[in-house]
Order: sequence, then C-alpha cells, then structure tokens
Amino acid sequence: MHILLSNDDGYLAEGLVSLAKALSQHAEISVVAPDRNRSAASNSLTLEMPLRVYDTDNGFIKVDGTPTDCVHLAITGLLEKEPDMVIAGINHGSNLGDDVLYSGTVAAATEGRFLGLPAIAISLVGMNPTHFDTAAEVAVILLKQIISNPLPKDTILNVNVPDVDILDIKGFKATRLGQRHKSEAVLKSEDPRGRTIYWVGPPGAEQDAGEGTDFYAVSNGYVSVTPLQVDLTNYKSINEISSWLPKIDCL
Repeated sequence: MHILLSNDDGYLAEGLVSLAKALSQHAEISVVAPDRNRSAASNSLTLEMPLRVYDTDNGFIKVDGTPTDCVHLAITGLLEKEPDMVIAGINHGSNLGDDVLYSGTVAAATEGRFLGLPAIAISLVGMNPTHFDTAAEVAVILLKQIISNPLPKDTILNVNVPDVDILDIKGFKATRLGQRHKSEAVLKSEDPRGRTIYWVGPPGAEQDAGEGTDFYAVSNGYVSVTPLQVDLTNYKSINEISSWLPKIDCL
C-alpha cells in the first residue's frame, strides 16, 4: 500500500515525523506537506500564484502552499506513483466539533477522497500535546483495521486522540461532531507604527458536548472517530425549500 501523508503544521512538525516513522513500517509512504505552519487554512486552494516544490533533507517534500495544495499536487501528478490513501496529521491540537470547518489537517484528508481508500485526519488533543507516539499507534491500528475490514472509499475519518500514554487509552468510540459556543472576541492591538491590528480570538467553549459527541469521548479517555462526508446537501430540507421557492409567474 502507498500512503500519502500531509498536515497543516508544516513539514518539520513533530506529529508528522512521528506519523511517518510509525507508518513506514507498514506501508510505502510519501510525505508532501506545507513548508510552514498553515493551521486553519481549511480547504483553500492556490489558484493565482504558482506553487514551488522542494525536496528536503528528511526525505519529505515541502510545498509553499496550503495542505489542500499539497495533497492536490500529490494526487494529480507530482508523485511518480499515485497513492492509495491519505492520512493527515498528527495535528498539534484537537480538531473537534466546529474545528473541522477551519482545519487544514481535515482539509488535507478531505482532498484525498478521490483515491481508492478512506482518508484519515488524526489529531492529538491538548494545547501542547506530547504523546505523539500514542496518536501514531492509533493511526497504525486504524490502518490495519481498514486493510482487514474495508470502509467505503469516500469515507473520511476525523480522529482525535487523548494526550495520554497508549496504555491509558480506554478504547475507540464512533462519534458525531459536537459544537462550540461562538468564538471569543477579537483582540484589538496596535503595531509598532501605531496602526490598529486585530488577532482572531480563541475558539468558543464546548456547547454541545454530551454523550455521543467527539468532545465527550475524548474527555472520557477514548479515541474519537467521526465519519465525515463532503456532500453538504441538507436532504431533509429539499422538499421544504421546493415549496418555499416562488413560482414562475412571480417573475
């Protein structure tokens, strides 16, 4: 199996290095990652500027673009051999609930949905997480599970791992995305030239974090595994919208 690895923390991030080391014992890997931290880049794709690609001393490939750029290039011609699946991470911090809308790690996995196997985004929960070996072992376990019990190829798994020793993980939970409160207020400041600047505030606290959510699973010592889909259609509302739309004689 040929696995493409990427992330949003940059090609030198400890999480990516740990993931590559663990998975290289079980599959052929190629690493294509941003040349710097591109957290919260979401699914942005660079269209108005060329992208530059560099081989690095650690054997990875770095790109001066977003996580989505990295995966898009890799699966559309950059690599000599097309990968079978994408695993993104290990993210330095959680991607729970509404975080998936902004996450470059989740976006990298999402871009891999075109390939023949499920894509995985894996994150280690915490402000300054340290147990990357735990998250790497979780990735290996899930890879083996996919090989022995395949999932539909358009599946995207958003995985969040508690920042604890592997022996302290209680197990795996299939979860839904929770929700956060509105983000904290922006931080207003001033640059050295006296011009007003703003910093985006911290994410909001947990709001919908009850049993069954990714928040709940992680806070109780479980690995949270949330299946995601690219189709954003609200199918339950199609009939309602159909009856709500104006008729042709209103034009």
